[in-house]
Amino acid sequence: MPTFTFNNREYDTDNLSDTARSTLMSLSFVEEQIQQRRNELAIADTARLAYQAALKREMQNPAGG
Repeated sequence: MPTFTFNNREYDTDNLSDTARSTLMSLSFVEEQIQQRRNELAIADTARLAYQAALKREMQNPAGG
């Protein structure tokens, strides 16, 4: 009997209608996609900071030496 929590209340998935179970699966999929995008954004933000630091170093010493 798998359970999940929704609106601070625990539910048994075995007691859900087919429509509710399908909607729950869709919600779970969307939440996973959102987390994936957040992870991708964190990676991009880290790269952005590294590029900014590299540009700052280059601008302080433009001759490369």
